[in-house]
Amino acid sequence: MTQDVLFTSLATMSGKRIGLVTLNLEKALNALNLEMVHAMTEQLLAWQQDDSIACIMLDGSGTKAFCAGGDVRALYQAAKDTPGVVTPQACEFFTSEYRLDYLLHTYGKPVLVWGAGIVMGGGLGLMAGASHRVVTDTSRIAMPEVTIGLYPDVGGSYFLNRMPGKTGLFLGLTAYNLDAADALYVGLGNHHLGSDAKQALLDAMSGVGWDDNQQLNHTKLSALLEALSQPVGDSRLQRHQAQIDELMSGDIVAIVQRMTELETDVSWLSKARAGLLAGSPISLHLMAAQARLGTELSLAQVFRWELGVSVNTCAKGDFREGVRALLIDKDRTPKWHYASVAAVPAELIAELQQSPWDDNQHPLKALG
Repeated sequence: MTQDVLFTSLATMSGKRIGLVTLNLEKALNALNLEMVHAMTEQLLAWQQDDSIACIMLDGSGTKAFCAGGDVRALYQAAKDTPGVVTPQACEFFTSEYRLDYLLHTYGKPVLVWGAGIVMGGGLGLMAGASHRVVTDTSRIAMPEVTIGLYPDVGGSYFLNRMPGKTGLFLGLTAYNLDAADALYVGLGNHHLGSDAKQALLDAMSGVGWDDNQQLNHTKLSALLEALSQPVGDSRLQRHQAQIDELMSGDIVAIVQRMTELETDVSWLSKARAGLLAGSPISLHLMAAQARLGTELSLAQVFRWELGVSVNTCAKGDFREGVRALLIDKDRTPKWHYASVAAVPAELIAELQQSPWDDNQHPLKALG
């Protein structure tokens, strides 16, 4: 089994055990590769059926990151080798990743994520699926896919659309970095502990009287985290909710025009503006389409929609150029297919949302 992710268990005074998952690629900020996804899925399924396991905790090695996203280099190479083609590599990676995310969302037993440090992209997919999401004073959370020609996937179409006002759209379009207070405000976190409190948390968890009843264990873990939680400051997103809603109103062309004309010397807003304007015009359109999904789709339907969009975007969108500019050549000067959102054909955005599979052949047809 890969050493890129470690599995251990913690004994407790109740006789039950806590399953511990540690992402173990500290130098790569614990970015997920396909082997890690497969190993985690296999182990979580085994623990789900193991009556001696009361709850699960996910953590990242080191102090810099829980998980900075997915390792997309293999997807880049496949897209580069066969441009315009939906590759088996993209299908396997996204299918496996979304199955893991869906498993976490529907796990039954309590799942705690220690979301200290950087939590981005695929890491946020893991965190969003957990029942208990701990943020700390070091948490820096973002969906920066606009910078590599993708869009906020891993269930983003579900949880972003359930945030206050137009905050979800704002986060996707701008790659804004949330701190702990922001994360609590939008629901990505539900408990705030000090970044130095992890060992104290584990010690306390070992003393809990865990039960055979999963719902009771949820309640016990929530009570423990509440007892350990620390106060957090005001959320910037909450303070500026009305301004964010105004900036994000209208269609994507209007939003980009408004952000282009925005004059501000406020640091966080200036960074958000720069993130949006530097992003892929195709990605911006996809995020607008994602926002239009609203809250009508089930979680399973969301993952099925995202799988089609993700593999199509790797084949025909700006993904390959975005990864080249940010991660391969690192020149940070991507040459997007289109110079502006106004130039992107509506037919292309519709095509990217067209699933490569019919319902009976869809790789995620069993979800839900």
